[in-house]
Amino acid sequence: MDLAYIPSPSTGVIHLGPIPLRGYAFCIIIGVFVAVWLGNRRWIARGGKPGTVADIAVWAVPFGLVGGRLYHVITDYQLYFGEGRNWVDAFKIWEGGLGIWGAIALGAVGAWIGCRLRGIPLPAWADALAPGIALAQACGRWGNWFNQELYGRATDLPWALKISEGPNRVAGTYHPTFLYESLWCVGVALLVIWADRRFKLGHGRAFALYVAAYCVGRGWIEYMRVDEAHHILGVRLNVWTSIVVFLLAVTYLVLSAKLRPGREAIVEPDREPSGGSEPAAEAGSESATAKAGAASAVKAGSEPATATAKAGAGAVPKAGSEPAAKADAPKTGADADPKAGATAEDKTTGGDESAGAKAPEAKKL
Repeated sequence: MDLAYIPSPSTGVIHLGPIPLRGYAFCIIIGVFVAVWLGNRRWIARGGKPGTVADIAVWAVPFGLVGGRLYHVITDYQLYFGEGRNWVDAFKIWEGGLGIWGAIALGAVGAWIGCRLRGIPLPAWADALAPGIALAQACGRWGNWFNQELYGRATDLPWALKISEGPNRVAGTYHPTFLYESLWCVGVALLVIWADRRFKLGHGRAFALYVAAYCVGRGWIEYMRVDEAHHILGVRLNVWTSIVVFLLAVTYLVLSAKLRPGREAIVEPDREPSGGSEPAAEAGSESATAKAGAASAVKAGSEPATATAKAGAGAVPKAGSEPAAKADAPKTGADADPKAGATAEDKTTGGDESAGAKAPEAKKL
């Protein structure tokens, strides 16, 4: 007797009059909204415009859905083109069947088109969206729960998933691989967010980290599943795909870090540099202002001093100006040596007379 288990819904669709509301479709839609919402916040934090992520998602999402369905149909063609099968079922996406590998591959093509139209770098956009994609997958996996599909081997664990009798399935309790993958994707999203803040990932490295981390989890989760699949050397096809894609993602991480270190300073052509460039510019301008002020102060202070010196040396001193001139002048001549007092006075008098002679000429000019 099973003491605890995760129940499955009796149906994956609710009819609102003539309109069917399918749980699988709702999970996909919720995932898309979560990805766009988080991606938009991260894009703005990188210096991008609000709404850019959604504009490009208009291209990426349809391409991704088509790519995901194509991958599923191609790799599981026997479900639609085998004996006694109806090929029309290949278009019934609401019944389940989206391959993440095809969704990411063809979705990237749509995103590239959108980025080209906006004039922004695709790697930067992918970095902003990476954790959101992981959360979208976490939401989308619950669609498998509504359809009672893609579960693992039989188990009697307290968190086992109870499956009812139906087409292509036997009633019993099984490993809830949909739940395992959903939780794993949440962990991947958190990992990417942390690593991006800690290491300032750029040029597509945050996206590559998401891909690599997801592949690690998908490999062992896929190994637990019991649904029909193609095998190569006794290993499921999606396990091999996870291994190959993981190696490609890690290779990109290593090479990109060497060839293009750091992070993009500008992610949209008409936006200011991100990552603290604005504060630095402000600090630089403040420093320049301070320097200009200091220079002005020095200049302002030097001009009166120069004028005072000239007035003391070249103009006829007025009553009461001689003590000030002596106070401003350095201690030389008579101040330094009493015996040289006469010489200093003679020189001063000579300078005054010379300045007095030149003053009228300057007025004529």
